[in-house]
Amino acid sequence: MYELDMWNYRDRDDDRSPVDVAGFGVEAIDGSIGKVDEASYETDSSLIVVDTGPWIFGKKVMLPAGVIDRIDYDDEKIFVHRTKDEIKHSPEYDETLATDTSYRNRLSSYYGPEGPGYRDQSTTRDSQLQQR
Repeated sequence: MYELDMWNYRDRDDDRSPVDVAGFGVEAIDGSIGKVDEASYETDSSLIVVDTGPWIFGKKVMLPAGVIDRIDYDDEKIFVHRTKDEIKHSPEYDETLATDTSYRNRLSSYYGPEGPGYRDQSTTRDSQLQQR
């Protein structure tokens, strides 16, 4: 079964209704990767679908909400805690499988602690602070 924490937004203010983030820009650790095409806010199933545009030939990727570091509502940007390469090499998005458990398991495996798309947030934050 896929890891449920991976599919929930972090630090979500439960008093605030979800804001539709469709159209928000998406920023990886090392630069822009595209715009949010759609988002879901269901408990244990939250995600964003990112249209990468010409960056990787119009590929769409599905990102579990758990990879989102923060959302800047004023600037309409979502910051994800992954590199462009990690996102580029993620499993191919297939909207017909978006709710399929085995598909979500593959994404959880890829973005989870044992997968190639995993990035420890505390380590990356520390290295980013040292670079400043």
